[in-house]
Amino acid sequence: MPDADDSADATGLDAETQRSVVRQRYADIATGDGDEGGCCADDCCDGGSASAPADETAKQYGYSADEVEAVEGDANLGLGCGNPQALADLSPGETVLDLGSGAGFDCFLAAQEVGETGRVIGVDMTPEMVEKARENARENGTGNVSIRLGEIEHLPVADGRVDVIISNCVVNLSPDKARVFDEAFRVLRPGGRVAISDVVQTAPMPEGVGADPDSVASCVAGASRIGRLERLLTDAGFEAVEITPKSESDRFIREWDDDRDVSEFLVSASITARKPEVADE
Repeated sequence: MPDADDSADATGLDAETQRSVVRQRYADIATGDGDEGGCCADDCCDGGSASAPADETAKQYGYSADEVEAVEGDANLGLGCGNPQALADLSPGETVLDLGSGAGFDCFLAAQEVGETGRVIGVDMTPEMVEKARENARENGTGNVSIRLGEIEHLPVADGRVDVIISNCVVNLSPDKARVFDEAFRVLRPGGRVAISDVVQTAPMPEGVGADPDSVASCVAGASRIGRLERLLTDAGFEAVEITPKSESDRFIREWDDDRDVSEFLVSASITARKPEVADE
């Protein structure tokens, strides 16, 4: 009999509606038209500048003060649920792909690690975020960063071109996580690795959460169980899959919803995996 974590990715919204509400939320954040943050408390981001609250939120997620200060402009919007840089162990010369790159904060940090001989590609499905990230790239003088418009289920990246995939609280927003991991596997070189921060479901969600557009767009309703994510990664072809919940994340996750304590059924986690050196045909 299937476990609860064998359920499909459906959140109660059809795929197109889910993408639409997510895209609109982050468009509003990018342009400053909304008063909500993303995967964070409503008052931690202003949606338009690298404010002190956004800096402090980033530190809660695991970024150091040096990392926060290393990026110019308003790339840090205080979004996310962890620090994928801490998992990625980047080296000079590597090619990095950021899934759901937003305003570019993680891209610019990665660019500093891989250096001039390396390359960073950011992919985001929200045109307003792509425009904002490109502006931030110019301000940071990062010639080794390119920002592309696209969906993480259909990556605008050629086969076998990437050494490391990073992502910060974005995979949960996808209505087709199996396709996300299939695409990740496709674009990675043999031996390439995944280093993702995301949220996972630890208990049944209250009734109505899955069909609530705000909960879907704010990194709550789309979270999967650990067992399901492990199977999706393994089915895609990955090995050495490790998903580690971060119990201390409850201190910020409980602030994501004014009406309920989502830390009762949600936790941030570190997700790592590797593509085999010789991929199975």
